Amino acid sequence: MYPKLKTLISKALAAPIEEERKVFLHHLANYIQNKLKTKQTARLTFICTHNSRRSQFAQIWAQVAAAYYKIPVISSSGGVEVTAFNERAVASIQRFGFEVQSKGIENPRYTVRFDAHSKPLLLFSKHFDEEPISDPFAAVMTCAHADENCPFIPAAQARIALRYEDPKVYDNTPLEATKYDERSFEIAAELFYVFKRVKENQA
Repeated sequence: MYPKLKTLISKALAAPIEEERKVFLHHLANYIQNKLKTKQTARLTFICTHNSRRSQFAQIWAQVAAAYYKIPVISSSGGVEVTAFNERAVASIQRFGFEVQSKGIENPRYTVRFDAHSKPLLLFSKHFDEEPISDPFAAVMTCAHADENCPFIPAAQARIALRYEDPKVYDNTPLEATKYDERSFEIAAELFYVFKRVKENQA
């Protein structure tokens, strides 16, 4: 892991998690654990309306946590509508220490690295079923709108509600950067809690 990310991960692991949130996080941990028991790779698709902020954060942090704990997980993300990986969210992960490169103008493709050796993540806004997945996966709903307006996810083996407040409400305000970083860190802390629990239950 890049040094700045290591520092942030240490903070995320020490962050308190509210008891009511643990109920939802345990659902996700249990799904991953059950896959591991049958020696399968757990596939997670994080879904929000535009696949521009929260679901992208979640995809990134889930993959980082999986690499950190050496747990076989493939994370992806998608939306109900296609827009772009929001530039404010991109700026936030750069502040946290990720290495980011982009290609294209409309809905750019971003390559995101968290260390010098792992395969980079490819991130861009897409519909959740743009690339059909034949293997079973868990649909993790990261926003209320997508959760309420997308009642059926074809091929999803499990559906887990893990809603987060949208930092979009702070766009173009003095709190913009702070709130994007807070949301990203909250997602990081909760997903590291999930993967730490999975790792401990493997012992």
